[in-house]
Amino acid sequence: MPQLNKLRSALAARSGEGATTPSAARLRAALTVFFALDGFVFAGWVVRIPAIKHQIGAGTSALGLALLGVSAGAVITMTLTGRLCRRFGSHAVTVVCSVLLALSVSLPAQARSASALGLVLLLFGAAYGGMNVAMNSAAVDLVAALRRPVMPGFHAAFSLGGMAGAGLGGLVAGGLSPSAHLLLLAGTGLLVTAAAGPVLLRERRAAEPPVARPAPGPGAPGPADGGRAGAGARRTVILFGVIALCTAYGEGALAEWGALHLAQDLHAAPGPAAAGYALFALAMAVGRFCGTTLLERLGQTRTLVAGGATAAVGMLFGALAPTVPLALAGFVLAGLGLANIFPVAVGRAGEVAGPSGVATASTLGYGGMLLGPPVIGFLADWFSLPLALTTVTLLAAVAAVLGHGARHAAHTGG
Repeated sequence: MPQLNKLRSALAARSGEGATTPSAARLRAALTVFFALDGFVFAGWVVRIPAIKHQIGAGTSALGLALLGVSAGAVITMTLTGRLCRRFGSHAVTVVCSVLLALSVSLPAQARSASALGLVLLLFGAAYGGMNVAMNSAAVDLVAALRRPVMPGFHAAFSLGGMAGAGLGGLVAGGLSPSAHLLLLAGTGLLVTAAAGPVLLRERRAAEPPVARPAPGPGAPGPADGGRAGAGARRTVILFGVIALCTAYGEGALAEWGALHLAQDLHAAPGPAAAGYALFALAMAVGRFCGTTLLERLGQTRTLVAGGATAAVGMLFGALAPTVPLALAGFVLAGLGLANIFPVAVGRAGEVAGPSGVATASTLGYGGMLLGPPVIGFLADWFSLPLALTTVTLLAAVAAVLGHGARHAAHTGG
């Protein structure tokens, strides 16, 4: 990985500890802004789903099928983003995808049917998936170069951005139409990208050579394993990827169905309904800011198990509580439980297979986040939305069990 090695050498040569160099600080700050922007724009969209559902007159199954457009667009893009990052660099791809995300978030409010909504969500999902893969790739490289566990900070910024986006959505839900609100999000996204994008691109040119590093494929050996990763290591990476998928499923489900559950099943007003995801995102951010301390005190395995169990109990309240305050409390508990499972699972995969393990586990995790909402939609149509949301409880419990069973996997490679 000549690109990463040169970055490490440059940082070490300048200060002996990359976290203190001005270049590293600017790069870290710019990446943090993009993580926050990603969460802000996505949350701004999801809190307006009830209004857009009413606008197009769709049932839960039709809406679930339309929401599948986000998943399909993201999955298609994720399979291509690695090649784009190899050719143009993860920083450049992050900036381009951020522009596309900002432009595409305004489109759902223009749809007048479920099929039209699904088509525009393909574009939105493509931009969202590409941005997530690219900015996480950039962040993984920076974390490795700095040799400091700063990844939870990036994910905390995503959660804070989500909280801000959902909070703003709650404030304007009663006064702004979905079209006006999403146009406001688009303008904000473009302005933030114009401000932070040049920093990201400039620091890339200063720290990285023009020749892109080869990106390992899923399950391929990376530097962490010295090229010796075999079938056992690949199975271990998949295991941690499944843990990430189980928990990201819950995050995606709450993002796109939490507000509708509060409004439709508990008859919450637009403001409190939007506040559900804001509180969930705040709990995720708080949990991630405390993640380093938690890991130091409990260790990785106990953090996985405790987080999965906490999320399972919290989501059971969130889905089945008879009142809005109890449901909101459940959302908070679920957010605290889910907060650090994804970063820990991805990190453990990296211990086994290096960057290739990180990439595979991250892709599986984001797949869970994107596939959860349409699955919830179909289950809600067949049964009920509260019952469909209890699948989040089930998968969080599965993640806790898998986390305990995988307690030696990162060290044994099997």
